[in-house]
Amino acid sequence: MRITVIGTGYLGATHAACLAELGYEVVGLDSDPAKVESLARSELPFYEEGLPELLRRHVDAGGLHFTADPAQAADAEVVFVCVGTPQRSDGLAADTSQVVGAVEALVPLLTADTVVVGKSTVPVGTAAVLQGRADELARDGVRVRVAWNPEFLREGHAVDDTLRPDRLVLGVADEVAEKVLRELYADLIDAGTPLVVTDLASAELVKTSANAFLATKISFINAVAELCEATGADVVAVAEALGHDVRIGRHALGAGLGFGGGCLPKDIRALMARAGELGVDQALTFLREVDSINMRRRQRVVDLAVEELGGDLLGRRVAVLGAAFKPGTDDVRDSPALNVAAQLQLRGAHVVLYDPQAGDNARRAFPTLRHATSAAEAVAGADLVLHLTEWQEFLDLDPAPLAAAARRPVVIDGRNALDAQRWREAGWTVRGLGRPRLGPLAVA
Repeated sequence: MRITVIGTGYLGATHAACLAELGYEVVGLDSDPAKVESLARSELPFYEEGLPELLRRHVDAGGLHFTADPAQAADAEVVFVCVGTPQRSDGLAADTSQVVGAVEALVPLLTADTVVVGKSTVPVGTAAVLQGRADELARDGVRVRVAWNPEFLREGHAVDDTLRPDRLVLGVADEVAEKVLRELYADLIDAGTPLVVTDLASAELVKTSANAFLATKISFINAVAELCEATGADVVAVAEALGHDVRIGRHALGAGLGFGGGCLPKDIRALMARAGELGVDQALTFLREVDSINMRRRQRVVDLAVEELGGDLLGRRVAVLGAAFKPGTDDVRDSPALNVAAQLQLRGAHVVLYDPQAGDNARRAFPTLRHATSAAEAVAGADLVLHLTEWQEFLDLDPAPLAAAARRPVVIDGRNALDAQRWREAGWTVRGLGRPRLGPLAVA
């Protein structure tokens, strides 16, 4: 089966390499010649564990090619659309122009029946629009069937999530498209991956609904953290007890700085916007508070920093550990960590930032911040340390030498992920979101 993947960003490059791993001949199509040339050299413009090796193996073997010429990508039985759907500049809705443009560019070139499969996260109803455009643009005698196969990739785990997914969702309008996709994913289905076959609209809603539910769960425990701070309760203990309830579960109940990145924030806003367009906006008004709670977490960390520094940040050295919006990626889009660092700098703090993977992207986003090459360099002489991205490197730090290097051994754990007992024994005062302030412990 010959496959074309339109869009070779994070989603497209990962999907193309993983399809090659499944044994298919894959062509990645992108409008950016520089990106195509980079991928043809097996070079990725982003960090994702395990993907560089996969990409290199299949480019070298000849099963994976990249091109900027749509004509070279038109000889395909299946076309996956993996382009971006960012938030529109004039509102909350998703911008689907790249998705529509991809279909409009390739469909007129197709010479045989083809299944065009959307993987981008889109507003419900987009697939129906694309099917209409495909019917208008297809050559005489060529049947183009639009299907939807939403992605559920977690940055930092994208290869595993593609090759060993926790579910496959196929949105189809007829048996032909379903048969083609069942054949394409036969190895995953035979391995026991749960399969949901549904209509186009339901498949489109699955991804946005999943992201909205995840965001709601995260914001719920962060709302509880606000209550904990007002009462002296410990949100970590509350979350642990809640997690034992099988109806709730422990996953995503980690109170802290909140979510960011290129998906959750814009997807919940796009879902609200689409509900408004459909006249059912009241059904999702709660998502506005979900978004608001999430954004308040960033301000709360800034407030804690101001409190710890006696109300005056001017000239105070603040070490920020973490720039990526989550560990396992170099993605700094809508990063809570970077947002906090920038706010502190604007209030006069001397911010020194370190991230093991996202340093270059953070430097491009905020060149006025000082960027360290190690955690130790960032912490040296610090009046305050902020732990804002829970990289394993940070969790494994020895807090004792860091305490000796800092001017004031006080850490705000924005992810409630550090071993507070170990840090306190090393002489640190530990602050967390939704947790009591914990002073250093005397070690016998």
